Amino acid sequence: MKTVSLQIATEDSERQVLDLSRNTQGILSHQRFRAKNPACAGTSGVSHENCRDGFTPAYLDTQRGHAMTHALHPSDSATAAVLHRLQQGRWDDSDLSSALQFRGSEQAVLFTIARQIRDQSFPDRPAELRSVIEISNICKQRCNFCNIGAPETAKYVIQPNDLLQLVDALYHERGRRVFLLQSGENNSRGFVNLVVASCRLIAQALPDVTLVLCIGNLTREQFRALRDTGVARYILKIESSNPQLYHLSKPHDNWDERKRCLDDLLELDFKVGSGIIVGLPMQQHDDLVADLTFMHRLPLSMVSATVFVPGAGTVYEREPPGDVHTTLNFMALLRIMHPAALMPTTSSLEKLLPDGQLWGLMAGANSLTIHDGTPERLQALFPIYDDKRFRPQDDRLLAIASSAGLRPVNHSLI
Repeated sequence: MKTVSLQIATEDSERQVLDLSRNTQGILSHQRFRAKNPACAGTSGVSHENCRDGFTPAYLDTQRGHAMTHALHPSDSATAAVLHRLQQGRWDDSDLSSALQFRGSEQAVLFTIARQIRDQSFPDRPAELRSVIEISNICKQRCNFCNIGAPETAKYVIQPNDLLQLVDALYHERGRRVFLLQSGENNSRGFVNLVVASCRLIAQALPDVTLVLCIGNLTREQFRALRDTGVARYILKIESSNPQLYHLSKPHDNWDERKRCLDDLLELDFKVGSGIIVGLPMQQHDDLVADLTFMHRLPLSMVSATVFVPGAGTVYEREPPGDVHTTLNFMALLRIMHPAALMPTTSSLEKLLPDGQLWGLMAGANSLTIHDGTPERLQALFPIYDDKRFRPQDDRLLAIASSAGLRPVNHSLI
Protein backbone atom coordinates (compact mmCIF):
# COMPACT_ATOMS: atom_id res chain seq x y z
CA MET A 1 0.00 0.00 0.00
CA LYS A 2 1.34 3.41 -0.94
CA THR A 3 2.10 5.56 2.09
CA VAL A 4 0.59 9.03 1.99
CA SER A 5 1.62 11.54 4.60
CA LEU A 6 -0.80 13.97 6.15
CA GLN A 7 0.90 17.31 6.57
CA ILE A 8 0.11 20.09 9.00
CA ALA A 9 1.03 23.75 8.85
CA THR A 10 2.30 25.67 11.82
CA GLU A 11 0.33 28.47 13.43
CA ASP A 12 2.94 30.95 12.22
CA SER A 13 2.57 29.86 8.61
CA GLU A 14 -1.19 30.26 8.80
CA ARG A 15 -0.78 33.96 9.51
CA GLN A 16 0.45 34.34 5.97
CA VAL A 17 -2.19 34.75 3.30
CA LEU A 18 -2.51 31.90 0.83
CA ASP A 19 -1.91 32.88 -2.77
CA LEU A 20 -3.23 29.99 -4.79
CA SER A 21 -3.40 31.76 -8.13
CA ARG A 22 0.05 33.32 -8.50
CA ASN A 23 2.41 30.36 -8.42
CA THR A 24 0.76 27.05 -9.21
CA GLN A 25 3.89 24.95 -8.95
CA GLY A 26 5.37 26.67 -5.92
CA ILE A 27 2.24 27.39 -3.90
CA LEU A 28 2.88 28.05 -0.25
CA SER A 29 6.62 27.78 -0.74
CA HIS A 30 6.96 29.89 2.42
CA GLN A 31 5.65 26.89 4.40
CA ARG A 32 8.59 24.58 3.75
CA PHE A 33 9.86 22.82 6.81
CA ARG A 34 11.88 19.68 7.25
CA ALA A 35 10.01 16.93 9.11
CA LYS A 36 12.08 15.85 12.10
CA ASN A 37 10.55 12.40 12.33
CA PRO A 38 8.79 10.83 9.34
CA ALA A 39 7.75 7.79 11.33
CA CYS A 40 4.26 7.21 12.67
CA ALA A 41 4.66 9.03 15.96
CA GLY A 42 1.50 9.61 17.96
CA THR A 43 0.90 12.87 19.76
CA SER A 44 -0.53 11.30 22.87
CA GLY A 45 2.30 9.10 24.03
CA VAL A 46 1.00 6.10 22.11
CA SER A 47 3.34 4.19 19.83
CA HIS A 48 1.90 3.58 16.38
CA GLU A 49 4.42 1.29 14.73
CA ASN A 50 1.93 -0.13 12.26
CA CYS A 51 -0.08 2.81 10.98
CA ARG A 52 -3.40 1.92 9.45
CA ASP A 53 -4.57 3.28 6.11
CA GLY A 54 -1.03 4.21 5.13
CA PHE A 55 -0.91 7.38 7.24
CA THR A 56 2.42 8.81 8.29
CA PRO A 57 1.56 11.71 10.60
CA ALA A 58 3.95 14.64 10.56
CA TYR A 59 6.21 15.31 13.51
CA LEU A 60 4.59 17.42 16.21
CA ASP A 61 6.82 19.96 17.90
CA THR A 62 5.98 19.24 21.54
CA GLN A 63 7.78 22.37 22.73
CA ARG A 64 5.55 24.72 20.74
CA GLY A 65 2.41 22.59 20.61
CA HIS A 66 2.16 22.93 16.85
CA ALA A 67 2.95 20.63 13.98
CA MET A 68 5.76 20.88 11.49
CA THR A 69 5.22 20.17 7.83
CA HIS A 70 6.80 19.32 4.51
CA ALA A 71 6.44 21.70 1.59
CA LEU A 72 2.84 22.41 0.72
CA HIS A 73 2.30 22.88 -2.98
CA PRO A 74 -0.14 21.28 -5.39
CA SER A 75 1.24 19.20 -8.19
CA ASP A 76 -0.51 20.95 -11.11
CA SER A 77 -2.27 24.12 -12.12
CA ALA A 78 -5.70 22.46 -12.28
CA THR A 79 -5.44 21.43 -8.63
CA ALA A 80 -4.27 24.92 -7.69
CA ALA A 81 -7.27 26.39 -9.48
CA VAL A 82 -9.64 24.12 -7.52
CA LEU A 83 -8.03 25.15 -4.25
CA HIS A 84 -8.22 28.81 -5.21
CA ARG A 85 -11.94 28.57 -5.97
CA LEU A 86 -12.55 26.78 -2.69
CA GLN A 87 -10.71 29.48 -0.81
CA GLN A 88 -12.70 32.18 -2.57
CA GLY A 89 -16.05 30.45 -1.99
CA ARG A 90 -16.68 29.96 -5.73
CA TRP A 91 -16.65 26.16 -5.94
CA ASP A 92 -18.84 23.93 -8.06
CA ASP A 93 -19.64 20.22 -7.89
CA SER A 94 -16.58 19.39 -9.98
CA ASP A 95 -14.34 21.18 -7.46
CA LEU A 96 -15.93 19.30 -4.57
CA SER A 97 -15.48 16.00 -6.40
CA SER A 98 -11.81 16.72 -7.02
CA ALA A 99 -11.12 17.92 -3.48
CA LEU A 100 -12.58 14.76 -1.93
CA GLN A 101 -9.81 12.85 -3.71
CA PHE A 102 -6.91 15.07 -2.64
CA ARG A 103 -3.98 13.32 -1.01
CA GLY A 104 -0.51 14.39 0.09
CA SER A 105 0.39 18.06 -0.42
CA GLU A 106 -2.96 18.90 -2.05
CA GLN A 107 -4.75 17.54 1.01
CA ALA A 108 -2.47 19.55 3.28
CA VAL A 109 -3.37 22.78 1.47
CA LEU A 110 -7.07 21.89 1.68
CA PHE A 111 -6.73 21.45 5.45
CA THR A 112 -4.90 24.77 5.74
CA ILE A 113 -7.69 26.58 3.89
CA ALA A 114 -10.27 24.92 6.15
CA ARG A 115 -8.43 26.02 9.30
CA GLN A 116 -8.01 29.57 8.05
CA ILE A 117 -11.73 29.82 7.32
CA ARG A 118 -12.54 28.35 10.74
CA ASP A 119 -10.22 30.79 12.47
CA GLN A 120 -11.79 33.76 10.68
CA SER A 121 -15.12 32.86 12.31
CA PHE A 122 -13.53 31.85 15.62
CA PRO A 123 -10.47 34.14 15.90
CA ASP A 124 -9.63 33.07 19.45
CA ARG A 125 -9.30 29.49 18.16
CA PRO A 126 -11.63 27.91 20.72
CA ALA A 127 -12.71 24.27 20.72
CA GLU A 128 -16.04 23.55 22.39
CA LEU A 129 -15.97 20.75 24.95
CA ARG A 130 -19.16 18.82 25.55
CA SER A 131 -19.88 15.84 27.77
CA VAL A 132 -22.04 13.12 26.28
CA ILE A 133 -24.56 11.21 28.38
CA GLU A 134 -26.16 8.26 26.65
CA ILE A 135 -29.54 8.45 28.32
CA SER A 136 -31.10 5.29 26.83
CA ASN A 137 -30.22 2.43 24.50
CA ILE A 138 -33.79 1.65 23.49
CA CYS A 139 -34.00 2.05 19.73
CA LYS A 140 -36.91 1.41 17.41
CA GLN A 141 -34.63 1.36 14.38
CA ARG A 142 -32.45 -1.56 13.40
CA CYS A 143 -30.00 0.24 11.15
CA ASN A 144 -27.65 -1.98 9.17
CA PHE A 145 -24.61 -0.06 10.42
CA CYS A 146 -25.43 0.15 14.14
CA ASN A 147 -25.92 -2.40 16.90
CA ILE A 148 -27.72 -0.22 19.45
CA GLY A 149 -31.04 -1.79 20.31
CA ALA A 150 -29.98 -5.34 19.55
CA PRO A 151 -32.62 -7.72 20.99
CA GLU A 152 -30.15 -9.51 23.25
CA THR A 153 -28.87 -6.29 24.86
CA ALA A 154 -30.28 -5.29 28.26
CA LYS A 155 -32.21 -2.04 27.97
CA TYR A 156 -31.95 1.04 30.19
CA VAL A 157 -33.33 4.56 30.58
CA ILE A 158 -31.70 7.11 32.88
CA GLN A 159 -34.42 8.74 34.99
CA PRO A 160 -34.70 12.54 35.33
CA ASN A 161 -33.33 12.87 38.88
CA ASP A 162 -30.43 10.52 38.09
CA LEU A 163 -29.66 12.47 34.93
CA LEU A 164 -29.65 15.74 36.86
CA GLN A 165 -27.14 14.26 39.31
CA LEU A 166 -24.83 13.26 36.44
CA VAL A 167 -25.03 16.71 34.88
CA ASP A 168 -24.60 18.44 38.24
CA ALA A 169 -21.45 16.45 39.03
CA LEU A 170 -19.79 17.33 35.71
CA TYR A 171 -20.96 20.93 36.05
CA HIS A 172 -19.32 21.42 39.44
CA GLU A 173 -16.34 19.05 39.21
CA ARG A 174 -15.19 19.74 35.65
CA GLY A 175 -16.82 23.04 34.81
CA ARG A 176 -18.80 21.57 31.95
CA ARG A 177 -21.58 23.72 30.51
CA VAL A 178 -22.48 21.85 27.30
CA PHE A 179 -24.06 18.40 27.45
CA LEU A 180 -25.01 16.10 24.60
CA LEU A 181 -27.95 13.88 25.57
CA GLN A 182 -27.98 10.95 23.17
CA SER A 183 -30.16 7.87 22.87
CA GLY A 184 -31.42 5.27 20.47
CA GLU A 185 -34.24 6.44 18.23
CA ASN A 186 -37.38 6.25 20.31
CA ASN A 187 -40.36 8.53 19.74
CA SER A 188 -42.70 6.78 22.17
CA ARG A 189 -44.82 9.20 24.18
CA GLY A 190 -43.54 7.91 27.51
CA PHE A 191 -39.86 8.26 26.61
CA VAL A 192 -40.16 11.70 25.04
CA ASN A 193 -42.18 12.95 28.01
CA LEU A 194 -39.41 11.66 30.28
CA VAL A 195 -36.80 13.54 28.22
CA VAL A 196 -38.90 16.71 28.35
CA ALA A 197 -39.14 16.37 32.14
CA SER A 198 -35.39 15.81 32.38
CA CYS A 199 -34.57 18.88 30.29
CA ARG A 200 -36.94 21.04 32.31
CA LEU A 201 -35.42 19.80 35.57
CA ILE A 202 -31.87 20.54 34.39
CA ALA A 203 -32.85 23.99 33.07
CA GLN A 204 -34.39 24.90 36.43
CA ALA A 205 -31.43 23.69 38.48
CA LEU A 206 -28.62 24.82 36.15
CA PRO A 207 -29.92 27.60 33.90
CA ASP A 208 -26.56 28.32 32.23
CA VAL A 209 -26.25 24.77 30.86
CA THR A 210 -26.58 24.17 27.12
CA LEU A 211 -28.33 20.91 26.25
CA VAL A 212 -27.83 19.29 22.85
CA LEU A 213 -30.30 16.51 22.06
CA CYS A 214 -29.80 13.62 19.67
CA ILE A 215 -32.70 11.18 20.04
CA GLY A 216 -33.95 10.73 16.48
CA ASN A 217 -37.14 11.45 14.56
CA LEU A 218 -39.98 12.99 16.58
CA THR A 219 -43.31 14.61 15.80
CA ARG A 220 -43.45 18.36 15.42
CA GLU A 221 -45.36 18.57 18.69
CA GLN A 222 -42.65 16.61 20.49
CA PHE A 223 -39.96 18.89 19.08
CA ARG A 224 -41.97 21.90 20.25
CA ALA A 225 -42.31 20.46 23.75
CA LEU A 226 -38.52 20.09 23.94
CA ARG A 227 -38.01 23.61 22.60
CA ASP A 228 -40.37 24.97 25.25
CA THR A 229 -38.07 23.65 28.00
CA GLY A 230 -35.29 25.89 26.66
CA VAL A 231 -33.43 23.26 24.64
CA ALA A 232 -31.96 25.14 21.69
CA ARG A 233 -29.78 22.57 19.92
CA TYR A 234 -30.74 19.31 18.22
CA ILE A 235 -28.67 16.91 16.11
CA LEU A 236 -30.41 14.82 13.47
CA LYS A 237 -28.04 13.23 11.00
CA ILE A 238 -29.37 12.77 7.49
CA GLU A 239 -26.79 9.93 7.08
CA SER A 240 -27.15 10.22 3.28
CA SER A 241 -28.88 12.69 1.00
CA ASN A 242 -29.62 9.79 -1.37
CA PRO A 243 -33.03 8.35 -0.38
CA GLN A 244 -32.21 4.96 -1.90
CA LEU A 245 -28.93 4.65 -0.01
CA TYR A 246 -30.67 5.86 3.14
CA HIS A 247 -33.26 3.09 2.83
CA LEU A 248 -30.58 0.46 2.21
CA SER A 249 -28.79 1.48 5.40
CA LYS A 250 -31.91 2.25 7.48
CA PRO A 251 -34.54 -0.16 6.10
CA HIS A 252 -37.06 0.63 8.85
CA ASP A 253 -36.95 4.38 8.34
CA ASN A 254 -38.08 6.80 5.65
CA TRP A 255 -35.89 9.53 4.11
CA ASP A 256 -38.81 11.89 3.56
CA GLU A 257 -39.72 11.59 7.23
CA ARG A 258 -36.12 12.38 8.19
CA LYS A 259 -36.14 15.47 5.99
CA ARG A 260 -39.50 16.50 7.45
CA CYS A 261 -37.96 16.37 10.91
CA LEU A 262 -35.05 18.57 9.83
CA ASP A 263 -37.48 21.09 8.37
CA ASP A 264 -39.57 21.09 11.56
CA LEU A 265 -36.52 21.65 13.73
CA LEU A 266 -35.41 24.61 11.62
CA GLU A 267 -38.89 26.11 11.59
CA LEU A 268 -39.07 25.78 15.39
CA ASP A 269 -35.86 27.82 15.65
CA PHE A 270 -33.58 25.08 16.88
CA LYS A 271 -29.89 25.34 16.17
CA VAL A 272 -29.76 22.22 14.03
CA GLY A 273 -26.93 19.82 13.38
CA SER A 274 -26.75 17.18 10.68
CA GLY A 275 -24.18 14.97 9.03
CA ILE A 276 -23.44 11.88 7.02
CA ILE A 277 -21.48 8.64 7.14
CA VAL A 278 -18.55 8.38 4.73
CA GLY A 279 -17.98 4.90 3.34
CA LEU A 280 -21.41 3.31 3.70
CA PRO A 281 -21.75 0.14 1.62
CA MET A 282 -23.05 0.97 -1.88
CA GLN A 283 -22.19 4.64 -1.43
CA GLN A 284 -20.79 6.23 -4.58
CA HIS A 285 -18.39 9.14 -4.95
CA ASP A 286 -21.15 11.28 -6.45
CA ASP A 287 -23.27 10.61 -3.35
CA LEU A 288 -20.70 12.44 -1.25
CA VAL A 289 -20.74 15.44 -3.57
CA ALA A 290 -24.54 15.47 -3.35
CA ASP A 291 -24.29 15.23 0.45
CA LEU A 292 -22.12 18.34 0.57
CA THR A 293 -24.47 20.35 -1.61
CA PHE A 294 -27.54 19.10 0.27
CA MET A 295 -26.11 20.16 3.62
CA HIS A 296 -24.97 23.50 2.22
CA ARG A 297 -28.57 24.35 1.28
CA LEU A 298 -29.64 24.01 4.91
CA PRO A 299 -28.99 26.73 7.53
CA LEU A 300 -27.12 24.34 9.81
CA SER A 301 -25.42 25.42 13.02
CA MET A 302 -23.60 22.10 13.44
CA VAL A 303 -22.21 19.80 10.75
CA SER A 304 -20.41 16.47 10.90
CA ALA A 305 -18.97 13.57 8.96
CA THR A 306 -18.39 10.14 10.50
CA VAL A 307 -16.25 7.47 8.91
CA PHE A 308 -18.06 4.15 8.54
CA VAL A 309 -16.90 1.52 11.04
CA PRO A 310 -18.33 -1.99 10.54
CA GLY A 311 -20.40 -2.75 13.62
CA ALA A 312 -20.05 -6.12 15.32
CA GLY A 313 -23.27 -8.07 15.00
CA THR A 314 -24.75 -5.75 12.36
CA VAL A 315 -25.78 -6.46 8.78
CA TYR A 316 -22.68 -4.54 7.65
CA GLU A 317 -20.31 -6.37 10.00
CA ARG A 318 -18.17 -7.80 7.20
CA GLU A 319 -18.10 -4.69 5.03
CA PRO A 320 -14.83 -2.73 4.70
CA PRO A 321 -14.46 0.43 6.77
CA GLY A 322 -14.74 3.86 5.21
CA ASP A 323 -11.74 5.76 3.90
CA VAL A 324 -10.29 8.11 6.49
CA HIS A 325 -8.62 10.36 3.89
CA THR A 326 -11.96 10.96 2.19
CA THR A 327 -13.68 11.55 5.53
CA LEU A 328 -11.15 14.19 6.55
CA ASN A 329 -11.43 15.87 3.15
CA PHE A 330 -15.21 15.86 3.51
CA MET A 331 -14.79 17.53 6.90
CA ALA A 332 -12.49 20.18 5.43
CA LEU A 333 -15.05 20.90 2.72
CA LEU A 334 -17.81 21.12 5.33
CA ARG A 335 -15.76 23.73 7.14
CA ILE A 336 -15.18 25.71 3.94
CA MET A 337 -18.92 25.59 3.16
CA HIS A 338 -20.06 26.28 6.75
CA PRO A 339 -17.50 28.74 8.16
CA ALA A 340 -19.30 29.52 11.44
CA ALA A 341 -20.69 26.07 12.24
CA LEU A 342 -19.60 23.73 15.00
CA MET A 343 -18.00 20.56 13.69
CA PRO A 344 -16.87 17.68 15.93
CA THR A 345 -13.87 15.49 15.44
CA THR A 346 -15.41 12.10 16.13
CA SER A 347 -14.18 9.06 18.03
CA SER A 348 -14.70 6.90 14.93
CA LEU A 349 -11.66 8.61 13.38
CA GLU A 350 -9.59 7.40 16.31
CA LYS A 351 -10.93 3.89 15.85
CA LEU A 352 -9.41 3.67 12.37
CA LEU A 353 -6.45 6.06 12.58
CA PRO A 354 -3.89 6.77 15.31
CA ASP A 355 -4.44 10.36 16.44
CA GLY A 356 -7.48 10.49 14.16
CA GLN A 357 -9.21 13.12 16.27
CA LEU A 358 -6.18 15.40 15.98
CA TRP A 359 -6.40 15.11 12.20
CA GLY A 360 -10.07 16.03 12.45
CA LEU A 361 -9.14 19.28 14.19
CA MET A 362 -6.48 19.95 11.58
CA ALA A 363 -9.17 19.48 8.91
CA GLY A 364 -11.25 22.25 10.45
CA ALA A 365 -13.19 20.72 13.35
CA ASN A 366 -13.76 22.80 16.49
CA SER A 367 -15.75 20.60 18.86
CA LEU A 368 -14.69 17.74 21.14
CA THR A 369 -17.04 15.23 22.74
CA ILE A 370 -15.83 13.84 26.05
CA HIS A 371 -17.26 10.47 27.05
CA ASP A 372 -17.40 11.14 30.77
CA GLY A 373 -21.13 11.33 31.38
CA THR A 374 -22.58 7.85 30.87
CA PRO A 375 -22.20 5.74 34.04
CA GLU A 376 -19.51 3.12 33.53
CA ARG A 377 -21.87 0.25 34.24
CA LEU A 378 -24.03 1.32 31.27
CA GLN A 379 -21.34 2.03 28.69
CA ALA A 380 -21.15 -1.51 27.32
CA LEU A 381 -24.89 -1.32 26.64
CA PHE A 382 -24.41 1.60 24.21
CA PRO A 383 -21.78 0.24 21.81
CA ILE A 384 -22.73 1.80 18.41
CA TYR A 385 -20.20 -0.34 16.52
CA ASP A 386 -18.69 -2.69 19.13
CA ASP A 387 -17.88 -3.06 22.81
CA LYS A 388 -14.33 -1.76 22.15
CA ARG A 389 -15.69 1.62 21.11
CA PHE A 390 -13.15 4.39 21.63
CA ARG A 391 -14.28 6.71 24.44
CA PRO A 392 -11.94 9.71 24.72
CA GLN A 393 -11.54 11.35 28.12
CA ASP A 394 -10.53 14.80 29.36
CA ASP A 395 -6.74 14.55 29.42
CA ARG A 396 -6.41 13.08 25.95
CA LEU A 397 -8.76 15.55 24.28
CA LEU A 398 -7.16 18.53 26.01
CA ALA A 399 -3.79 17.36 24.71
CA ILE A 400 -5.20 16.92 21.22
CA ALA A 401 -6.65 20.43 21.24
CA SER A 402 -3.34 21.86 22.38
CA SER A 403 -1.47 20.00 19.64
CA ALA A 404 -3.85 21.52 17.10
CA GLY A 405 -3.29 25.03 18.47
CA LEU A 406 -6.84 25.30 19.83
CA ARG A 407 -8.09 26.54 23.20
CA PRO A 408 -10.62 24.21 24.85
CA VAL A 409 -13.63 25.98 26.36
CA ASN A 410 -16.51 24.64 28.42
CA HIS A 411 -19.12 27.15 27.27
CA SER A 412 -21.26 27.08 24.12
CA LEU A 413 -19.75 28.61 20.98
CA ILE A 414 -23.02 29.08 19.08
